[in-house]
Amino acid sequence: MTIAGRVNGGPGSRAGRRARRLLATMVATAVVQCGCVAAAQAAPGDFFSYDDSGIAGYSAGSVLDSRTLPYHLVGLPVPVTAIQIRYRSTDAQGRPASNITTVLLPPGPRRAGAAVSYQSFYDSLNPEDSPSRAVAGGVSLGQSVNAAEGFYVAQLLARGLPVLLPDTEGQRADFAAGPEYGYNTLDSIRAAARVEGTGIDAATRIGLLGYSGGAIATNWAAALAPSYAPEVGDQLVGAAEGGVLVDPARNLLYVDGSIGWAGVAGMAILGVARAYDVDFGPYLSAYAQRLLPQLESASIANVLFQYPGLTWTQLVKPEYADPQSVPPYAEVTKRINLGAAPTPTIPMFIGQAANGVLEGTDGGRAGIGAGDAVMVAGDVRALARQYCEDGNSAVDYVEYGPLSHISAAPLALQAEIDWLDHRLAGEPAPSNCGSIPRGNPIR
Repeated sequence: MTIAGRVNGGPGSRAGRRARRLLATMVATAVVQCGCVAAAQAAPGDFFSYDDSGIAGYSAGSVLDSRTLPYHLVGLPVPVTAIQIRYRSTDAQGRPASNITTVLLPPGPRRAGAAVSYQSFYDSLNPEDSPSRAVAGGVSLGQSVNAAEGFYVAQLLARGLPVLLPDTEGQRADFAAGPEYGYNTLDSIRAAARVEGTGIDAATRIGLLGYSGGAIATNWAAALAPSYAPEVGDQLVGAAEGGVLVDPARNLLYVDGSIGWAGVAGMAILGVARAYDVDFGPYLSAYAQRLLPQLESASIANVLFQYPGLTWTQLVKPEYADPQSVPPYAEVTKRINLGAAPTPTIPMFIGQAANGVLEGTDGGRAGIGAGDAVMVAGDVRALARQYCEDGNSAVDYVEYGPLSHISAAPLALQAEIDWLDHRLAGEPAPSNCGSIPRGNPIR
């Protein structure tokens, strides 16, 4: 287990300096253009309104519509071309659904035959907070996450890589529905290869990258690719992720009553209820019946550190104090447990912090142990070991012991980008399968 990440492209590196210059140019251009760009140049809102009733006849990844527009940061256009694609995908219940992805084109020289699918950690129950809306010029508290990820996107663009930004949660914002995240990510790659000008085709080497909510999409895409999109699986050179959600049922127990992350439990209940058409109403307390409607369109920015001490027992009737006593909850958390999903066949970089006390989550609960404040480190170690035991010998697990979920993000994301850069270059993937410490039971 490694305590510090291996970073080759941080802010002081050549790649980091290129990214900073590109980001500075993008921001400066936006400032100059602010106030003098005609409203007609803004992307039309009707691109985000679509009737899914007619798409059953389309195959997954089929292109339904596309358009070209400037990439926007905090609502301001910058000198990066964005191609947005509406495509047919699949929702959490296996039904046809449309989704949107964005392909950002490098403003400088392009790296031949390579691209990265960057899965955002926008974590929201509101479709308006999705990356596609932010790219098109939307501005909201929830979309501030997309702006915060700008440095990492700029770094990928500075390396000459086209960047895919799928709306991983779909157009209903099905928060926490991991399999749907995976379908949307894989079909985004399929669709991008079918649109002229993206720099992506069926032979392009693709890397998957994500942190936190983006890791949900990254890992599920890697796990589902061989069965759901085998031709995309053949293009994938690796998946790099950090802050990984493995067993949602254990995560709920971990954040229960915490200072910073307790409110995310309410978001998850709403998200999986929406994705799987579950009615939790008969099990909810009077307090939850008042609280949850207030979170129907919440983003992570609306709940983080806003509900300190919130517990499961406050949300349910007394007879359902054990979460597993709620049948639909027990069933749906099994369906979104990565420990029960197929093992990815591609190289994996998995980073995980383990000092959640910094963000107000107790790390000493029996059967759970330490985590990063929202993700359980023992679960992530177990997942990495499981992948190794199942035959994936190219697993590189890094634990950021002194750090928490938020504080580890810059280090983990930089390590992910550097690791993925080597995979795109065709270099052999490192592995520490023989030295990953034991974790929790996850199957």
